[in-house]
Amino acid sequence: MEGIDALMKHVYVFPLIGLVLGIVFGIWALLISQVLSGELTAIAVMIMIYKLCGINHIDGLADFGDGVVAHGPIDNKVKAMKDVNLGTGGVIFITVVLVSYFSIISGLQTLLLPLALIASEVSAKQSMVAFAAFSMPLQKGFGQIMIEETNKRNFLISLIIASVFCLGILGPLGLIALAASQVIAIFLVSVAKRNFGGSTGDCIGATNEISRAVALATCLTLKGVVSWTLL
Repeated sequence: MEGIDALMKHVYVFPLIGLVLGIVFGIWALLISQVLSGELTAIAVMIMIYKLCGINHIDGLADFGDGVVAHGPIDNKVKAMKDVNLGTGGVIFITVVLVSYFSIISGLQTLLLPLALIASEVSAKQSMVAFAAFSMPLQKGFGQIMIEETNKRNFLISLIIASVFCLGILGPLGLIALAASQVIAIFLVSVAKRNFGGSTGDCIGATNEISRAVALATCLTLKGVVSWTLL
């Protein structure tokens, strides 16, 4: 907990963590795509993502999905989110995100793929900071610590760092991908507030997974429209 507390006091380093992870994913994708098809490359990249990042975030996505689709008042939704059993909502949310990863990564079989993976990981980690900065904690735990320690100043510092990284990696396209991920993060803040009355670590984890998908989708959609180099 002392390590977590220390990290949360410097939450603006999250984009740097995303940069390091993204570089690993990008190098892996670049190497593996030389010998595997686009579809198998996508699977290999997804395996690497969860090998290094673990499944805490996608587990949070599952709990978030269960809570959002639960019927009834807020108390019922919070209870569904806390339930350790996987429900239909969680299955649907996980399936949609994983299928999105597979489809998008398969469609980025060029030099753009490793760069998009780096920018999307930076964007995902920055989205966690954005979500925390504009949320109210629902209960004690990791989420509460992050939300209480992430003020608007930390958010702005983190956003500047992430912007520099994304611009350097993918030029204008990187900035648009980052912006898209921030929009979805703020939207998820409103979803959490409406459904649960506040936010938890599960909500933060869900934001990471959804924002990564949104950033990757932005890169795929706009790759032929917006420049992704600084030259």
